Parts: sequence; C-alpha cells; structure tokens
Amino acid sequence: MKRIVFPLFILITTVTFAQKSDCNCCSADQTAFDFWVGNWTVTHYNNGSPAGSSVIRKEENGCVIHENWTSAQAGYTGTSLNFFNTTTQQWEQLWVDNAGAHLKLKGNRIGNQMILTSDEFAKKDGKMYQNRITWTHLEDGKVRQLWEVLSEGEVVSVAFDGLYSPMEQ
Repeated sequence: MKRIVFPLFILITTVTFAQKSDCNCCSADQTAFDFWVGNWTVTHYNNGSPAGSSVIRKEENGCVIHENWTSAQAGYTGTSLNFFNTTTQQWEQLWVDNAGAHLKLKGNRIGNQMILTSDEFAKKDGKMYQNRITWTHLEDGKVRQLWEVLSEGEVVSVAFDGLYSPMEQ
C-alpha cells in the first residue's frame, strides 16, 4: 500500500499545479475589465456621430487586455495595454498613439465601472491636472467611455465621451 500512496501524491500534486498554472489571471480582480473585450464601433455619446473603431483582445494567456484604436479621423491610431497589477492590487493602462502622446492610468472597478486616473501633472497655466477615464458597462452590453480632465478634484473638461457598440458580425 505504501508504494501506491507516494505515486498518488505526486499525481495529485502535478494535476493541481497544472490546473492552477493554466489560468494565472482568472481571479475576479483580473477579469474585472473583461466587459471591454470585443470588436467595437465607437460613436460620440452625445450626438451619435462616428468616433472610430476599437479591437480589444485578451492576450498573454488572459493576463493583458490589448486595445487597438482607429479613429474616424483619418490617420490617427493608438494602442493600450491593460493589466491587473497584483502587487498594487490595481488595474494599470499604458496608452500610446501615433502622434507620440502617451497616458498612464491606474485604478479599479467599482460596480459596473472601471475607473482609472493618471498622476497629477502641470499644464502651461501652472495648475495641476489629472486625467480620469471611466468605462461603464451598460445593461445592453454596450460600454460608455468618459475621459474627464480634473483640477483640484473638479471636472474642467471632457476629452472624450464615446459609446462602444458591438460590431455587426
């Protein structure tokens, strides 16, 4: 009987490890932004005019959400990498576009919203500002993305307000 127990222990340990390693990024926190994954047609929220399209995929065994944006304005594209940082327990996004601009955000999901903010930065007017982008998962499966610029905690402008609708297949 002793000969069977040891190999059985090794088998159970190996199977358990294999099951855990198959999905390194499957916790509730790490899948909190999955509602944004898909192929989207994006319109301006207020008037429905075309804003662009976005293809958003999970990559790196589900640990990274990769966005590829194409604007309705010819020639403007961008990409973002999004991931849950298990050390800080926050989502992080790095956005880079073909105009050379970049944006770093961090935050978490609250209810049906993913809310990410930038560190504060100074503008030419000497005031401190912060970017806040909120993705709201709507009941109809669409996603609203609202990018606000804040100063002293107050919204001073809206950089983008878009409605992501699933592309027709």
